[in-house]
Amino acid sequence: MPRTKKIKDNPDLIKDTTSQAVINTNSTAIQARRAQIALNKVKETELQMMKDDIAEIKSLIKQLGKK
Repeated sequence: MPRTKKIKDNPDLIKDTTSQAVINTNSTAIQARRAQIALNKVKETELQMMKDDIAEIKSLIKQLGKK
């Protein structure tokens, strides 16, 4: 019995009959998704840095207002 079999509706996917895992065999799509995840991580890091900078600016403005 073969360990994998093709999925009928999507030729890029195969199913491992032992573990029931669905495996994507389209390496281009996998690389594109990994690049998208990395880009999202960079954007999230940049957004967090901007939030921290805004919080610091707010703090400095409040200190200036007390003087």
